[in-house]
Amino acid sequence: MATDVEDPQRRDFLIIAGNAFAAVGAASLIWPFVQQMNPDAGAKALASIEVDLSPIKVGQAITVMWRGKPVFIRHRTQEEIDAAKKVPLTDLPDEAARNDNIAADAAATDENRTLPGHENWLVMVGICTHLGCIPKGQSLSDTKGDFGGWFCPCHGSHYDTAGRIRKGPAPRNLEVPTYDFVSDTKIKIG
Repeated sequence: MATDVEDPQRRDFLIIAGNAFAAVGAASLIWPFVQQMNPDAGAKALASIEVDLSPIKVGQAITVMWRGKPVFIRHRTQEEIDAAKKVPLTDLPDEAARNDNIAADAAATDENRTLPGHENWLVMVGICTHLGCIPKGQSLSDTKGDFGGWFCPCHGSHYDTAGRIRKGPAPRNLEVPTYDFVSDTKIKIG
């Protein structure tokens, strides 16, 4: 009668080594699929932009592109600021500030539509909240609507000098994106 005894430690080593080899192989196959789901460098670059405000004179406005959307930046006059501050909240169809820099339930006062200490600068996403048109009002020759701000000619929405809806079918104020002043003459959006 022959008694061949197998070495149990050798079997354990072979099982562990085989499983480790399979795990490394599976990870090397899965890694490219996971990596391709990350955003590319171009998408990361669009996540935020810096805008130099120094060439914009009082009363002028510019449009920049951010994440494929137009962003309106207006250097408001004191008259525009005063007109926006005089509007009672009860006259506004949308009483929410729609400002990503503050609490979502903040009232749509002129102060809540800008950043403290920079009330003369108004930064908003320039897309009408009705059907996604781009309102007129950025150019000095554009029709600014009944309230001196922006006018969407597609369906007749009128926005005031703080970007708040005042008249027409648009249900909400123009959105204020997340932005901050990097210096006195430069902002970072996003």
